[in-house]
Amino acid sequence: MKVIFVVAALVAVALAAPQGADKDATIVRNDLENIGVDGYNWGYETSNGIKAEEQGTLNNAGSENESISVRGSFTYTGADGVTYTVNYVADENGFQPEGAHIPK
Repeated sequence: MKVIFVVAALVAVALAAPQGADKDATIVRNDLENIGVDGYNWGYETSNGIKAEEQGTLNNAGSENESISVRGSFTYTGADGVTYTVNYVADENGFQPEGAHIPK
């Protein structure tokens, strides 16, 4: 579970680093819904087109096999002008990203 949060933090830091015109970007949407111990939802969008959303759900609460499953996505425009989207799942099987630009 620590790996999930480390990966999410690295993605957030990489996307948050101001570069060029992006340094003037502003947050246009920021949602956080902490629905208690059973899960959470969050999402944000910036004026330069960066967008991210994530939902986490607690599985097998109180059992020996308790775990969290996370589904999310993020979208950004690369230095090449192409808009990239990554959809991911992070669960007991690890971090599983999917995107048109990610080799299978």
